[in-house]
Amino acid sequence: MSLPLALFSTMPWWAWAGFLAFISVMLALDLGVFNRRSHVVTLKEALAWCAVWFGLAMAFNLLVSQKMGAQAGLEFFTGYIVELCLSVDNVFVFIVIFQYFRVEPRYQHRVLFWGIVGAVVMRALFIFAGISLINAFHWIIYVFGAFLVYTGIKLAIPKKDDGFEPEKNPAVRLARKVFPVTATFEGGRFFTRHDGRLFATPLFLVLVVVETTDVMFALDSIPAVIAITRNEFIVFTSNIFAILGLRSLYFAVSGVMQLFRYLNIGLAIILVFVGVKMLAASYVSVPIHLSLGIIGAVLAASILASVLIPQARKDE
Repeated sequence: MSLPLALFSTMPWWAWAGFLAFISVMLALDLGVFNRRSHVVTLKEALAWCAVWFGLAMAFNLLVSQKMGAQAGLEFFTGYIVELCLSVDNVFVFIVIFQYFRVEPRYQHRVLFWGIVGAVVMRALFIFAGISLINAFHWIIYVFGAFLVYTGIKLAIPKKDDGFEPEKNPAVRLARKVFPVTATFEGGRFFTRHDGRLFATPLFLVLVVVETTDVMFALDSIPAVIAITRNEFIVFTSNIFAILGLRSLYFAVSGVMQLFRYLNIGLAIILVFVGVKMLAASYVSVPIHLSLGIIGAVLAASILASVLIPQARKDE
């Protein structure tokens, strides 16, 4: 992937190369060593991997603080927390996708792994394109801010359950036109051959839906992090660390979904807050530690409300 050299102006090339090499090694270890064989990921294993990814992110956060300053460290941590929390919405959608296609639990990790590899590439393009647009056309920041406010309001409004219809997904339709699809799963394979002809499996369609879902969520989450900092390196690394922990988050959250009933309200408030912050950036400067405190308080309140308020009261 070739990107304009101007995008790397804030950090030397070896910092980017080192980070990408680290991510590549971790992904290779994940698929080739720790998860070489398809298996059902237990809650205990998922929580352990959540701790590993969070620990690595915090170690990197410490490195950023030492090399780039305390302000950069706070920006990384805030961006990471915002992206991680917004990723919970992805998790709920992934649960629906896997239930709809009836994907066996032992193959879900494989789909999420390759889905996240694709997400890393797509988000890199989105991040650099978004920051380049803001640097070239300052008024774009107001478009991003207004979009975040709109998205936050929309997220807070209760939605009708119109049913999940992946067959209407344009990417799924395109995949069906390009490849014939087998009627049944072929283990954990995305493609198979019958009589010398290449077929896609339903698991490949699941991967397509996961990838396109992440693209839609990236349209919300990336502007939210850009509202915190416009340093390409911090936006990219905080985003990628959160995405890499998404698989473990999925297997952990799917077992404790009841703790996040009111998270959508919290995320809506956060999106509106960062959107307004972006819109008012030319007139009011909100310190990063104050932004972090507001975001943390909103998240804590939404989770606390989910625990303390009975389910029946929410239904009413």
